[in-house]
Amino acid sequence: MEKEIGRRGFIKKAAAWGIGAAGSLAGCGRVGFEPPGSAEIPLPEAQGLISRVSESLYLPHRKEGLWFNPWWPSPNRFGAFLRWKFYYRNPYLPKKSSAPKVARVANDGAYLSRPERTASITWAGHCTFVVKDGADTFVTDPHFGQRALIYNRMQPPGLPVEKIPEDAFCVLSHNHYDHMNEWTVKALPKSVQWFVPKGLGGWFRERGRQVEEMDWWQSTKRGRWKITCLPMQHWSNRIWMARNGSLWCGWLVESDERKYFFGGDSGYFHGFKEFGKKFGPIDVAMLPIGAYEPRWFMRYAHMNPEESYRAFRELGAKWMLPMHWGTFDLTDEPVDRPPDDLRREVAKLGGNMDQIRLMAVGERWHLG
Repeated sequence: MEKEIGRRGFIKKAAAWGIGAAGSLAGCGRVGFEPPGSAEIPLPEAQGLISRVSESLYLPHRKEGLWFNPWWPSPNRFGAFLRWKFYYRNPYLPKKSSAPKVARVANDGAYLSRPERTASITWAGHCTFVVKDGADTFVTDPHFGQRALIYNRMQPPGLPVEKIPEDAFCVLSHNHYDHMNEWTVKALPKSVQWFVPKGLGGWFRERGRQVEEMDWWQSTKRGRWKITCLPMQHWSNRIWMARNGSLWCGWLVESDERKYFFGGDSGYFHGFKEFGKKFGPIDVAMLPIGAYEPRWFMRYAHMNPEESYRAFRELGAKWMLPMHWGTFDLTDEPVDRPPDDLRREVAKLGGNMDQIRLMAVGERWHLG
């Protein structure tokens, strides 16, 4: 397992390294917004950063070896993290429970060894879904480890990592510790193929893994699957890696029968509407709903439940599978609060939950 680092010791190291502790802790969004009481966060269009909205998704997004979001470059400052952690208290959030309510069902993963005629998805927790479609298996942001650097996992993974087949493939969204887990990478068979954003190929090859690096809008084929790397509004950082030295992304994994959209980690942005127009109809959209408080700090890099539901509608997907909640206690809201906020926001927007599958950890859902 990963070596555990004390929180106080890590903060000191983070300051010495000159990196954003939130990103190195677990990718919580080292975003440089002023705390409440100052000006609201200006949206990119209000700053004149977007002249042609859809075209901004296709602009160059690397300069001097570092990646950025061309429609709204991240205004990161380490001081904002310090203000959040040491000076800010949100009076509107409920007190966190020592026993959060996150449903769980038993799943031994035995079904993964058998080819099937239909498709199913199991939520292993956080952003890890195990998709079984016919004879093929793929995994999103595989994390079966005990912690995300200093954040302990609040419950075991939904199925055993040993059950992932040797011929499976994985898609990875970015290098933050709650998404890219070294213990999991080493625990999975070496024959598993990885698809990762630009800048991470060397890390995987150093560990003897099969990997293909991809840039935004690039596609590749694996058997009957077409795999496309897509822009997301996020950032990257990891100890011993340059901040924004590797890319971040979402994924579209599609066959002649089904299309799966995996949103990785992202703030709300105009890309979801573009993806819906370009790739629709999409069968399943896996979208993050957690790690969103406080908004003055998290808004750039993490959607809240209302924004995630808006993204789902703009994608025009048939089903939404919420993720990025219930596993790691990363931010100010209780880890079991996002589903309640989602239900409330869906009702406020005049929608219903019929197309949303709030899964239990370990739950296997058959697409039908």
